[in-house]
Amino acid sequence: MAKQKKSNPLAAAKYDPVLFIETVLIDPETGTPFMLYEEQKRFLRAAFTLKPDGTLPYAEVMRGAPKKSGKTTEGAWALLYCVCAIGGRGAEGYCIANDFEQAQSRVFAAAVKIVRASPLLYRAARISSNKIEFPSTGASITALASEYAGAAGANPTITVFDELWGFMSERGHRLWDEMVSVPTRKVSVRLTVTYAGFTGESDLLEGLYKRGLTGTIIAPDLYAQLGMLMYWTHEARAPWQTEAWKEQMRLSLRGNAYLRLIENRWVTNESSFIDVGEWDKCVDPTASPTPRDKRLPVWVGVDASTKHDSTAIVACTYDDKTKHVRLVTHTTFQPSPDDPLDFEATIERTLLNWAEQYDLQEVRFDPWQLVSVAQRLTRAGLPMVEFPQTVGNLTEASSCLYEQVKGHSITLYADAEMRLAASRAVAIETARGWRIGKEKQSHKIDTIVALAQAVLGAVRGAGGHSITIRSFYGGDDTPPADPSDIRVERGVRLERITETELDYLSRRQ
Repeated sequence: MAKQKKSNPLAAAKYDPVLFIETVLIDPETGTPFMLYEEQKRFLRAAFTLKPDGTLPYAEVMRGAPKKSGKTTEGAWALLYCVCAIGGRGAEGYCIANDFEQAQSRVFAAAVKIVRASPLLYRAARISSNKIEFPSTGASITALASEYAGAAGANPTITVFDELWGFMSERGHRLWDEMVSVPTRKVSVRLTVTYAGFTGESDLLEGLYKRGLTGTIIAPDLYAQLGMLMYWTHEARAPWQTEAWKEQMRLSLRGNAYLRLIENRWVTNESSFIDVGEWDKCVDPTASPTPRDKRLPVWVGVDASTKHDSTAIVACTYDDKTKHVRLVTHTTFQPSPDDPLDFEATIERTLLNWAEQYDLQEVRFDPWQLVSVAQRLTRAGLPMVEFPQTVGNLTEASSCLYEQVKGHSITLYADAEMRLAASRAVAIETARGWRIGKEKQSHKIDTIVALAQAVLGAVRGAGGHSITIRSFYGGDDTPPADPSDIRVERGVRLERITETELDYLSRRQ
């Protein structure tokens, strides 16, 4: 009796993307086959089921859905299906990293994990840092950075753009143009997986989205037209996107961030920074500025201006027992074009006084205008920490303050001017991050900017990152022969102290 020929799962699943995914691919997180939910099945079959002539029905395909809907994994599924099942010999797949991904696309990373977990593919694959090759068919998947020159000459079976809202540079636009589907292949498609961007900023995605909306609705949230299929939903339909999760996100995210990330809605780049009602919940009516406590560790933020905006200096501490940040004290100075601020008489004098009154841990400042001030204060022993107002720093400080207020993890004393500043602050968001800003030039929000820096310092410092004066005399505490050679250590930085500054340091002890 003749032996029964074993069936080939790849061949059996070749013409059904859902069958291919559920029988050939293995979920690297569980070690079991993937299980798709209905919206995924409907979209994948509509986009990637071959027509009778062996071509795909759409050259342009987009899936827009809320964060954590599984879009990156879906991109990896489509990539592997097109390259391994229907692309034929020499199929070429490309994963494109957006302007804000430093290296390879997340879709490529997901594809690598899936291939490693799927025996039918792994034994046929050769994987390197930016490429998956299948030598038996000459097929490959390549990760590309957002540099269009590297894509010249590509003949793509499928190109996957992940989070297209982040393609804002000219090189990103050129790469998008370069990786258009080609007529020389029966199977050639450009797939975008993303959520919404910023109106007026994410131009590439916004144009594609508006084009997609002109199509005919063929199923819930599924738009089809000649050459293009778009799925765009505001609903969190994945089984793991529960109501409890959405409520948690609602409490954790700012209003516009929630709309964009969780509801997949286009937003402007400005929204209210803090609900003044949330601010009021953090105010302790019995609290007041702490006039003096040399045992109290404080972290300071400085936001300085010489002529136009006010200058604010804010001090905070961290209570290890309650796990709350507490506002200790603050002060502001208002310059004018005719009467510029004297930094030495205001900022320096205030910080030197505070160093006498509190256990100063850090003074965060933007070096743009305060280099000379910081140098003098550093020589005087104050722990000055440069905090340039880069996007990364501003995002971190703004987010930290927002989280403390939103979580009612900061204790404030009542202050009408600071409350007004909080009510006038807006969150200005871009693809690179967000920062505290203001709607009108006349609005004063400097105390909120300085507060954000101080809060970040206190939260970080509570974890043991504070900077302290370790020794006046060096490692063995032996007095030097020359008193002016006393050194102050900050990490690995040592500085010589002058005779005048020595008097101040001696009094601190």
